[in-house]
Amino acid sequence: MDRRSALKALGILTGTVTLQACAGKRVTQAVPTPPSQPSVLKLPKVNVQADREIRTVVGLRPFRPSGFVVRPQKLDDKLVVHNYGHGGGGVTLSWGTGELACRNVDQTGEKNVAVLGCGAVGLATARLLQERGCSVTIYAKDLPPNTTSNIAGAQWFPYYVFDSGHTTPAFMQQFVEAAHLANRRFQIMVGSRYGIHWLPNYWLGEQPIPNAGLLGANSPLNDLVAEKHYLAPSENPFPFPVALQFDTMLIEPNRYLPAVMDDFRIAGGQIQVQEFKSIAELQNLPQRVIVNCTGLGAKALFNDEELTPVKGQLTILLPQAEIDYCTLAEELYMFPRTDGILLGGTHEEGVWSLEPNLEAKQRIVTGQAKLFAAMK
Repeated sequence: MDRRSALKALGILTGTVTLQACAGKRVTQAVPTPPSQPSVLKLPKVNVQADREIRTVVGLRPFRPSGFVVRPQKLDDKLVVHNYGHGGGGVTLSWGTGELACRNVDQTGEKNVAVLGCGAVGLATARLLQERGCSVTIYAKDLPPNTTSNIAGAQWFPYYVFDSGHTTPAFMQQFVEAAHLANRRFQIMVGSRYGIHWLPNYWLGEQPIPNAGLLGANSPLNDLVAEKHYLAPSENPFPFPVALQFDTMLIEPNRYLPAVMDDFRIAGGQIQVQEFKSIAELQNLPQRVIVNCTGLGAKALFNDEELTPVKGQLTILLPQAEIDYCTLAEELYMFPRTDGILLGGTHEEGVWSLEPNLEAKQRIVTGQAKLFAAMK
């Protein structure tokens, strides 16, 4: 037998090894082959061009370095339960801190309650009070679509809520509980009526996320981030060496806020447009319990010196129905909504102006155009 015949008999040339058993049965065993590398993800690119820009909007986040406030305060014969200062996490945390605030209301036994503010936090708190059997009146200076919540990017994740060096263990416990409560509530609201959808996100960077970060391996929010994993180099289409994929919800404020407001009214809630310029004016309200969800308005109304504005702006492009993912690249982010593609990435602390920052806009648009042009 020549060498080729011998190799063929052993199955080496055909990719299998054939064994002759004692009983005469032939057993075929596959030779393992090296696993193939995953192919690059095929994601459609965002078309970032100046003639596709439809508007630039500005909002002021109510930020406190030590985090949001949820606590009661006695004012003469009134009890004010504070629920404000959520920074960039107002929509995200609204149902969670609303629940924490409602627990303070529960202890009073009162069923006739006032809520100050008609943004995401005020509406969620008002609905939770209604679900407890309360009669609720919302008092607000502005209603949707003219609230700060309408300007939010509103991806579900509690970004820019506090400075890590300023928090206490008690606050962090509140924060984690509020995040879990809110996440569960938004999950049962997913769908077209509220404008809430699950989408994959791609965090992009030069190095992996630190373990201690909110998206890191040691995060207390890990169970709220679905399908989290790093892309293999061969499947990463982005011009960054590191791409972390995870799934979360995107909330569209222009659909979500009117839908929740409708729910509030259907349940018998009343809304009154009214601005309060001093604590003394609250004494004229018929309700003995008031939940303060005024956001940045709490700085003047309740003299909160720590509360500060953090200006954020979004440049919005024409919608692209095929874009079904979000990106978070350094300071830039892209969220796709039915009303347009949101391009953001500004955090101007202490700035009160509602005028667009044209220099920041150019930085965002140029950075986003460069990112998507370089995608594989």
